[in-house]
Amino acid sequence: MKKIKVLIVDDSAVVRQTLEQILSSDPEIEVMATAADPYVAAAKLKVEIPDVITLDVEMPRMDGITFLQKLMSQHPVPVVICSSLTGKGSETAMKALEYGAVEIIHKSQIGIKDFLEDSRIMICDTVKAAAQVRTKPVSKAAKIMTPAKKLTADAMLSKARPKAMIQTTEKVLVVGASTGGTEALKVFLEALPPDSPGIVVVQHMPENFTTAFANRLNGICQMTVKEAQNNDTVVPGHVLIAPGNQHTLLKRSGARYYVEVKTGPLVSRHRPSVDVLFRSAARYAGKNAYGVIMTGMGDDGALGMAEMKEAGAVNFAQDEASCIVFGMPKEAIAKGGVDHILPLDRMAGAVIRAIR
Repeated sequence: MKKIKVLIVDDSAVVRQTLEQILSSDPEIEVMATAADPYVAAAKLKVEIPDVITLDVEMPRMDGITFLQKLMSQHPVPVVICSSLTGKGSETAMKALEYGAVEIIHKSQIGIKDFLEDSRIMICDTVKAAAQVRTKPVSKAAKIMTPAKKLTADAMLSKARPKAMIQTTEKVLVVGASTGGTEALKVFLEALPPDSPGIVVVQHMPENFTTAFANRLNGICQMTVKEAQNNDTVVPGHVLIAPGNQHTLLKRSGARYYVEVKTGPLVSRHRPSVDVLFRSAARYAGKNAYGVIMTGMGDDGALGMAEMKEAGAVNFAQDEASCIVFGMPKEAIAKGGVDHILPLDRMAGAVIRAIR
């Protein structure tokens, strides 16, 4: 099998060496080269084009964002931003996503080597997901990794009882996305009218970036968009974005839907997990719920969507042609949880028609 060739661009020798060791430990990945800054990276690109580039933002001679813009306008390659930016830096990371980066890995500023080692599986999975992305203009493995045990939504809450929730007039929409989801969600949410049912979204995104992401969407959508906080009420005209590194569950008290934001183990190797959100929708909303699963690597959300359908929900999946990565929708379809498969530009209209 052809290996995924990766170019690592980072001014820190420790980060370059650690990332090279981590990525080379995966039998599907080969580190093509490393570079201390974008100028060195540009010279490497003249010799060979990698399948994926990992890119720091703050570097000497040229910053990563400028290099990203030049790269994506001339020779588009899937880019994973690997940055320690926090606070104001999260706005920079959102710009990176807008300029064509496919994923963000948030580096810890303290104990960076230990952090990267602890994030080994996540980093390799992110690079493999990036290699599948269809970009557009705007060493031999040392050992075989042993993946950590993959937990299901059972780790956070029990499965819904069949037919436990009667149908009411109040509807709720739950959405899950991963690789490519930042732009897919923008297209989907922009097309929804301001009186749409309350929405809860899980987008796989690092901690400290979801606030900026929600603020960005709030500025362009007709609905009000915010990062979810524990006990926020789910109401029509509002979208709640699950915060990074926190599971977000839909709950119900009488006629009121609200969210519970809490910590917990990785579920389907993610936190927040789409499976956790979808299972909670099956359990607490049942026939009142509608589900949407979008572009993303892996199978997070597939089991939860099947449980939603079993509980009476109506579910939608983004089609392969409009997905950056057709992993999550494909798995949800295979599990039998999807009622409708649609291109992204038709999704919003179809969901609203079904709800009304």
